[in-house]
Amino acid sequence: MNGLSAVIITYNEEKNIGRCIASVSKIADEIVVLDSFSSDDTVKIALAAGAVVKQSAFNGYIEQKSKAIALAANNYVLLLDADEALSQDLADDIWKEKRSFRFKAYSMKRSNIFCGSTIQHGLWYPDIKLRLFDKRYGHCGGLNPHDKIIMNAGVKTKLLKGSILHSTFNSAKEYLRRNEQISAIAAQSIFDAGIKTSPFKIIASPIWTFFNGYFLRMGFLEGYKGLIIAALTAQQSYLKYHKLRQLQRQHLTEIVYE
Repeated sequence: MNGLSAVIITYNEEKNIGRCIASVSKIADEIVVLDSFSSDDTVKIALAAGAVVKQSAFNGYIEQKSKAIALAANNYVLLLDADEALSQDLADDIWKEKRSFRFKAYSMKRSNIFCGSTIQHGLWYPDIKLRLFDKRYGHCGGLNPHDKIIMNAGVKTKLLKGSILHSTFNSAKEYLRRNEQISAIAAQSIFDAGIKTSPFKIIASPIWTFFNGYFLRMGFLEGYKGLIIAALTAQQSYLKYHKLRQLQRQHLTEIVYE
């Protein structure tokens, strides 16, 4: 049986961390929590559940997850967010693969839970994520806040059975607040990467996002919750590119006055 480290980053996740750790406790040989100096009982709960807890200042999702992965004692790492948990089917399938780990990377579906309902249509499903991998053959990359595991060229990935259960938002108001935070982080990351936007993209991107999620991906089958998700996902797209445009203008102004 091969060793497996479950790795989780946290900040004020006392409502979620216990559930997350419980879902991996029977399949992981160690559970590593990298906490960003939470002010609630996150650390206390994680320690009581048997996790190894380290703390480090938060400098970005990619940076923090890279630090957490480096802390893992085993080569195979299962990377989760604190508001996620494994379904029993997924835990069972990981246990089977753990006997030999025939692949260097494993992906899985993520079922997003919005206002108490599991969303099965639209942009939020199947939401496939690569979360189990041999850290010698991959790393955490992407653009904040949308980190992803990037495997070396030629590495094959297997899709596992079951799902990650992701608790998202309990209300549209909570989703709106998160959009403001996420769009600002995303805009800054895109700007730092040298990627530019245009007035056309600011308008076209949210329109396409809504049309794709609500109609093409059949988000309308989720009723009013599908409409809210499509609309607020489109809003996040608009905010991201609008804020990116503002950063571009600010940068040009600074150049002119230098």
